[in-house]
Amino acid sequence: MLKAKIALITGASGGIGRAVAIKFAENKAYVGINYNTDENGAQETLKAMSEKGSNGILLKADVSNIKEVEKMVKTFTDKTKNIDILVNNAGIYDRNKFENMSLEDWEKVISINLNGCFNLCKVALPYMKAGGKIIFISSQLALKGSSHGANYAASKAGILGLARSLALELAHKKINVNAIAPGTIDTNIIANYTKEERQKRINEIPLKRLGAPIDIANVCLFLASDLSSYITGETINVNGGLYIQ
Repeated sequence: MLKAKIALITGASGGIGRAVAIKFAENKAYVGINYNTDENGAQETLKAMSEKGSNGILLKADVSNIKEVEKMVKTFTDKTKNIDILVNNAGIYDRNKFENMSLEDWEKVISINLNGCFNLCKVALPYMKAGGKIIFISSQLALKGSSHGANYAASKAGILGLARSLALELAHKKINVNAIAPGTIDTNIIANYTKEERQKRINEIPLKRLGAPIDIANVCLFLASDLSSYITGETINVNGGLYIQ
C-alpha cells in the first residue's frame, strides 16, 4: 500500500511510533525513524523493519528544538529528496494535578507535544508534494479532558486545532491532514498501572480490552495510503468505545 513512499515518523523508538514504522515497512515504505534519547529502541525498530523487507534511517532529534528538527529533515531529505508522509507521534505524558503543576511542567509538555508538531510540519512541508499525508497522534483526553494531566490534554487538543487548520490550508496542494485520538493503549505510558488499575480500565472499555500499538498503526496505514484520499481534517477515535462522539 505504501510502495516507494517515503515516511518520517517521530518518536519511533518504541510504542505506537515503532508499531507504525513496522507497519509502514510491511507495506514497503522507506522510513525515517526519529528518536531523541532511546537509540537502542530506535535500533530495534530499524531491525524489525528490515525483517519485514524494508529499510530506513535513524534520525536523532529533540522535536521541541527547531534547529535539531532542521538538521534532521536535511539529513533525511539529502538522502530521499522528498517526503510523502509525516507522522507526528513524539510526545510525553506527565501525570500531575494542575494545582501542583509548575510553569516549567506546563511548558515542557506543550513544547514537545504541540510545538514539536509545529516544528516538524514547518520544516518538512517544503519537501511534500501533491498526494502527501500528514498524520497527528492526539489523544481521547483532547476531547474529554484529564483530571491528572491538564498540560497533556491541552497539548493534544492543540494538535487537533493544528490538524484541522492545516487541512484547510493545504487542501489546494492536495495534501491530506488528519489526526488519530487513541484511547488507553498498552504502552510505557501505563507501564506503572497495577494489575487492579489495568483491570479497572478494561472494565470501563466497551470492547473489554486495552488498545495495542498495532491498533493505531493500522489506522495510520489507512490514512497514509491512497485509500484515504478523500479524507482530510478528520479525527479518528481509536479507543474501543471508551469515548464516543
